Amino acid sequence: MSDSGSCVLREVTLCSPVGEILLSGCEIGVHTINIKLGTDKDESVHPVGPSEMSPQLQHCVDWLQCYFMKPESVSALPLPTLHNPLMQSDSFKAHVLWTLFKEVGLGKTVSYKQLAEMIGNPKAVRAVGSAMKNNPIPLIVPCHRVLRSSGDSGSYMGGKGDDIKLNASKSEKSI
Repeated sequence: MSDSGSCVLREVTLCSPVGEILLSGCEIGVHTINIKLGTDKDESVHPVGPSEMSPQLQHCVDWLQCYFMKPESVSALPLPTLHNPLMQSDSFKAHVLWTLFKEVGLGKTVSYKQLAEMIGNPKAVRAVGSAMKNNPIPLIVPCHRVLRSSGDSGSYMGGKGDDIKLNASKSEKSI
């Protein structure tokens, strides 16, 4: 795994149906996605202002545009490459997030308990929830697909983005 400390980060802001999304990444992959709550929503998905993007960041922009505008086609695109420092570590959170990224595809959901079982630690339900809360790359690492065992959606982005989680889950079920 590459040293993310030597990366030259680029940023781009997208207007989207969930509000502004700030993406950062390098030549290797996406570092972060920050959904800016309380910003204007736009039915289209497009970059705001000039930006110099790496091919990996451009691919993430293209993927998000397809995700929001043509959800039925997004499964045909390869997922963006990730290069967040947390995701490059050998930590519990990284293991949870990588498992979610690789194993829980579009239109699928999993409970916090099931995800804990998937990583081989069935008693780590709360720790899985903490990993979801600290996900640096939401939408791509699909923490919105993780539900309570009761089937309730639970909170998203500390409860401030619950509508995003509900809408993303509903949109993906139609895929």
